[in-house]
Amino acid sequence: MMPRLISCCLFLALSVNAFGQAQTNPDISLIGDVRAWYDSEGPRNIDLGLQELETSYRSVIDPYARADIYIGIGQHDGEFEFELEEAYLTSLSLPYQLQIKAGKFRSNVGKINQIHPHALPFIDTPAVYANFFGDEGLNDQGLSLNWLVPNARFYQELTVEMTRGPGESESFVHDEDSNRMMMVGHLKNFWDLSDDASLELGLSGINGMNGLGETSTIAGVDVTYKRKPLRYNTYHSFTLQVEVFRSWKDTGGSTITADGLYAMANYQLARRWFAVGRFDHSDLPDNPDWNEKAVSATLGWHLSEFQKLEWGARHSWGPDLDASWQGLVRAIFVIGTHGAHEY
Repeated sequence: MMPRLISCCLFLALSVNAFGQAQTNPDISLIGDVRAWYDSEGPRNIDLGLQELETSYRSVIDPYARADIYIGIGQHDGEFEFELEEAYLTSLSLPYQLQIKAGKFRSNVGKINQIHPHALPFIDTPAVYANFFGDEGLNDQGLSLNWLVPNARFYQELTVEMTRGPGESESFVHDEDSNRMMMVGHLKNFWDLSDDASLELGLSGINGMNGLGETSTIAGVDVTYKRKPLRYNTYHSFTLQVEVFRSWKDTGGSTITADGLYAMANYQLARRWFAVGRFDHSDLPDNPDWNEKAVSATLGWHLSEFQKLEWGARHSWGPDLDASWQGLVRAIFVIGTHGAHEY
């Protein structure tokens, strides 16, 4: 399996031009995530190792389309496994400010679902994402239509997706015996409040089949305020971000309603130092009486554009949970080109 995947990756890295000459075409990068952690729960409290190695291949194919491919090599129970994280084609020349994405991709849900874990400002996954969508977020195969709304007053972007249903999710399933598809919608609204500050409001909606063969619906609101003074833009910034989700799960005879949220404050202490604090609250989609609360803090040191170190601590508790503590140190490194992340 491994040699075949490596051969496919090498094939993707080569293209043949109109004159039959082979040339290296895609932007290629390799991102490593090395961790050491402590967990007060379980028989083994301390561990360390390579958490994940991610390789990406990104290229404009022609004036009409771009291809993005992300392959992860992750550690599961001490063994390393290949996983196709994303592979999609994006149109570049549709009229009316439209864009189509086709393939396997992270769904446009909330504020952070599309961001790969290594690029997040905190180390752990917010509880509402883990409990509603899974640790890896909502990642599915299908089509995505994006429309840049012609709005002269502020930036507005509408995304509608139709996917086959995720293979691994806490709220939704893929059923081979059904024609049901999962539908995702997201509306992004962005305002420049001043030269130093901006405000973003996002609305999300998801509807698909759940594990009981019925329908689940999740609605979400995300609000992000950013302040980055022009005079000190490389040394100081502040971000306040909140995401709230509500889930309705149809069981066939009743509907289970569950809620979850996180609130994050990210303050840039100096040119390369960032401090993040976050509060989590989350029910389970099939049990609103079970809930988890947590507070966490992350200190990040960005040595350069291609390397960062992060130290994090998390305390979680709940009526049906034993209070626990987690500590984590993470080193992220990048080899090769490194594309811009979502703003």
